Amino acid sequence: MPKLLNLTIVLAFIVIILGAYTRLTDAGLGCPDWPGCYGFNAVPGNAQDIASAQLAYPNKPLHTEKAWNEMIHRYVAGLLGIFILIIFIVSGKQRQQLRLATVLTLLVLFQAALGMWTVTMNLQPIIVMGHLLGGFSILSLLILFRLRLSRPTITPNLLTQPLDNQNQQTLILPIHRQRLARVQLYCAIALPIVIIQIALGGWTSSNYAAVVCTELPICNGDWLSRFDLNDVFSLSPVADTYQYGVRDTIARMNIHISHRIWAGVTIIYLLLTTYQLLKHQVEKKIRVIAITLLIILCLQVSLGIANVLFQLPLGIAVAHNFVAAILLITLITLLWFNQQQLQEVL
Repeated sequence: MPKLLNLTIVLAFIVIILGAYTRLTDAGLGCPDWPGCYGFNAVPGNAQDIASAQLAYPNKPLHTEKAWNEMIHRYVAGLLGIFILIIFIVSGKQRQQLRLATVLTLLVLFQAALGMWTVTMNLQPIIVMGHLLGGFSILSLLILFRLRLSRPTITPNLLTQPLDNQNQQTLILPIHRQRLARVQLYCAIALPIVIIQIALGGWTSSNYAAVVCTELPICNGDWLSRFDLNDVFSLSPVADTYQYGVRDTIARMNIHISHRIWAGVTIIYLLLTTYQLLKHQVEKKIRVIAITLLIILCLQVSLGIANVLFQLPLGIAVAHNFVAAILLITLITLLWFNQQQLQEVL
């Protein structure tokens, strides 16, 4: 099972990368139908198949490169679904594993439906964002599954200096528990903050608002007077297709600015969380994860800045999605180890 889970986690990462690449190369509608492509199981290649495809979809010309981007993403996503089904079957005898495997299987089925709706609803932004969050959720549950399976042990190091007597230990233990609980609370609050930032990133991308602001740290002049949260949280107007976006420039600016503002909240809170961890946490393994979280945060901020300065280059934009996934699972791992240590001292 551990090897199967490791391979499935790698596949989940690949699916996230391919999904970002497909979206950023405007290949989300590379195939106008689902699950096939112009009525075929693969991208039409010979002259007869291409002619048949154009006859079936006369208003949607075939772009072979974009179609292959979309189909490769579907193939790997389908393989990921098969691996998760195998995990579900293998987990049949273990009640706790079976519960998590069942949730994973149901989530994969819903994710497949979102993939279908992404095409059939012509890149409706709320569906595209949901599809992104579904991929991150699958990866997160796989990481949680792997952590539960490995059951890592944490030795509760209460002090850096040995205790002289039992009375000292009696006094120190409640203080240590209180500090661990406080640190765990910081990490628990950090998780929804990061998830909201990922959702806002998906919302920005699906509304084609990533390049609408070309300046840092502000956004194209007097943005504050034009800022309106209704632009951020309202659904897109009805359209035949949502490819390349249907919102006006001001609405896209507001969506982009919201992503930046919440990025500031995320950065400040994660820095505060890391500080609390390094101040109160003496367990070496958890401290290493906390420092790793800080490094990943710095990398993610740098990629976000580079996306603005260089107008969303493909490699940096894909890396921004990839590092967001790493940041999320690092935080989940941190939560897990903290919780294990907290249980040890209770």
